[in-house]
Amino acid sequence: MASSKSLDKYIDKLVERYSSLFSLPSGRIIILLLFGVCILGGVIAILPLLLSVDGLMVGLFFGLAIFFINVFSDILTSFCLMRGDPIFDLRHFSGLSLFSSSLWFAITFLGSALGAILRNPNIWVKVFLLGFCAALILRLLTFSSSSFAGQARVFLSSLFQPLLCLFLMYPLHYAIGFSLNPSIIVFLLICVPSVILMVSFFVFLLNRVGEKMLGIPSFSLLKAFLANWMADLTEPFEVILENLGSERDIKISMLAFNSRGKIKAIIVVPSLHPGPFKNIGSSLLPSMIQNALEKKFSCTVSVPHALYGHDFDLSSQLQNQKILNAILEGSKFSHVESNGTKFVRIRRGEASASCQLLGNCAFLTLTVAPKTTEDLPQELDFTISEEAKKRGLHEAVVVNSHNSINGSFDLEKANDYLKKAATESLAEALASKHVPLEIGAANVIPKDFSVEDGMGPGGISVIVVRASKQTAAYVTIDGNNMVSGLRENILSALMEIGVDEGEILTTDTHAVTGLVLTRRGYHPVGEVMDHAKLIEYVKEATIKAIENLEPAEVSWQAISVPNVKVIGRKQIEKLSLIAEDSYQRAKKLAVLLLVPLGVFLTLLSIVL
Repeated sequence: MASSKSLDKYIDKLVERYSSLFSLPSGRIIILLLFGVCILGGVIAILPLLLSVDGLMVGLFFGLAIFFINVFSDILTSFCLMRGDPIFDLRHFSGLSLFSSSLWFAITFLGSALGAILRNPNIWVKVFLLGFCAALILRLLTFSSSSFAGQARVFLSSLFQPLLCLFLMYPLHYAIGFSLNPSIIVFLLICVPSVILMVSFFVFLLNRVGEKMLGIPSFSLLKAFLANWMADLTEPFEVILENLGSERDIKISMLAFNSRGKIKAIIVVPSLHPGPFKNIGSSLLPSMIQNALEKKFSCTVSVPHALYGHDFDLSSQLQNQKILNAILEGSKFSHVESNGTKFVRIRRGEASASCQLLGNCAFLTLTVAPKTTEDLPQELDFTISEEAKKRGLHEAVVVNSHNSINGSFDLEKANDYLKKAATESLAEALASKHVPLEIGAANVIPKDFSVEDGMGPGGISVIVVRASKQTAAYVTIDGNNMVSGLRENILSALMEIGVDEGEILTTDTHAVTGLVLTRRGYHPVGEVMDHAKLIEYVKEATIKAIENLEPAEVSWQAISVPNVKVIGRKQIEKLSLIAEDSYQRAKKLAVLLLVPLGVFLTLLSIVL
């Protein structure tokens, strides 16, 4: 059985493989690059054959003509032939024209140089036609693999720009001196169908990779990913996930703190994973839960990470809504107690566990910081919860602090230490005296940090619990893990403002994942953020929470949401393997299919 660590690697690989596609600069930069490539390409494609001022002028004319043909065809394709396609817009068409034109100019330059050496201008037109074939192959492959348009629109969009460029042969044959004869028409009548058939076969064979693994064509997965990554559309990818998903019952644990007849703060720990990336599935669920409960109760809400991995990612927004509806309907908090214990922390080996009894409910946080703390197994949650019930507690809410990332994660070793630390912290908390509680809470949304920086829309939530003169702060940051060492720096800074104990938690939101082109596909909290600014935001929220400390009662609620679709462990593995295997097979097929096609077209141009 794959570990949570291996599932993280599968997801990271999937995001890395797909998010590396279509990484383009701004539209203005692309146009400038296209203009430069066309001018330079036009000159070097003509000048070797016509080494004179006239040759330079012809080259400039050729390059400018190609540039204006590209701009015209890109506009027409974007607003007519491919109108409404979620993946391609004018910037992407221009980017494709930049690559295809660069390829065509490079090939034509070789023809010009060869024609000059052999003093045969007819070689130029033959190689120019080979450049046409190369550009057509590139455009067909790109549109066939990535566009949602039908085959007819894909074919027309692929052929339109290269065909317009072919008309330049007529004025150029006067300047260069090559002959125009019917063999050109014969070449085109043979090469265009050959290219279309070979590209179609190439796409068919790559689609078979996904069909064999999950019954999904490989390029359907690619298109769904690109639709989300480039246009923020969730439906194409989530339709796939819904079809693959399996149903589970999802437990949701909630702790509420009441003061003067009003709910002051809520901690929600849903037994799921907020992934897989960006706005797909349950990636945004922590901030969605936070927002929904804040609106209902006008209170501070914290949604830390449970002990569940990517196999518990929800499959769609429909499943998110099931969870939200269940939380809003189930947040009744009828069982109320007025006391609790101090915050206790036990460290065993590399593991640290904190426990605080809130009424008859134990609230535990687990970490192996400053070493890497990744997703923890649900079996550990079951073990700790059963231990709590054996000791007479009504409920145990267990949180994965998910607050340090620095290299590899030894789950088996961490699991043993965490189990010992959690059990001992539970025993020590049970031996502590129950005292009245005071609660303070606050939330801040840092303006300096964005989702690209690793800060989710939920911002920073702080819940402060004072028991018998001990002040403990639970700081929850809406992010996906945290750089090693930052947790310790934040805790030290909080001690300076009167906090005795506490823990720094992240939600593990994957709203920040798949947005940046890094090895992970996201920035953990603190990787690109200014640490001093972040700590100031945490202190600001904590000071506000301390200032509104007041006597409070605690209540808890555990609800189960039936028949919620999650993606599942095997499906995640296969989705990643489809991407990787398709990538590897594409390289092999390029050699087996496209290279022979190039040889065939070269021989055809020579014969004709």
